[in-house]
Amino acid sequence: AAQARRAFTFPRPMTDRPGLDFSFSGLKTFAANTIHQNDDSDQTKADIARAFEDAVVDTLVIKCKRALEQTGFKRLVMAGGVSANRTLRERMAQTLQKLGGEAFYARPELCTDNGAMIALAGMIRFKGGMRSELGVTVRPRWPLAELPPLDK
Repeated sequence: AAQARRAFTFPRPMTDRPGLDFSFSGLKTFAANTIHQNDDSDQTKADIARAFEDAVVDTLVIKCKRALEQTGFKRLVMAGGVSANRTLRERMAQTLQKLGGEAFYARPELCTDNGAMIALAGMIRFKGGMRSELGVTVRPRWPLAELPPLDK
């Protein structure tokens, strides 16, 4: 996306609604449709990637700003793979500066896939005696409140 032009504009999902929730599933569909409706030149691919990145960054900045305004907090922790994105870090810094706040990030090399975090949580639960059948039903939206705490 670094060599891209701003040739496409993607929607900013759920930013027109109150609240802090967001979903990028519709944005992914929009991106897939845009890819299929255009040529496959390197420039077009870069332009589409840039539009997708801009939409995700804008959405996250809007939602994080809203969260800070609603809570009165001035500090924000950015974590997970997306927090390694330079554009997101720059935009969040600009936004937080205007709000008189600050953001905290892990080093980019520590902001990769959360698989290690999930594996650690699983190991702690296993060592604590928690077991489950191997035929567990997949639940993509499994509420964390339904899991027992790690410290028990």
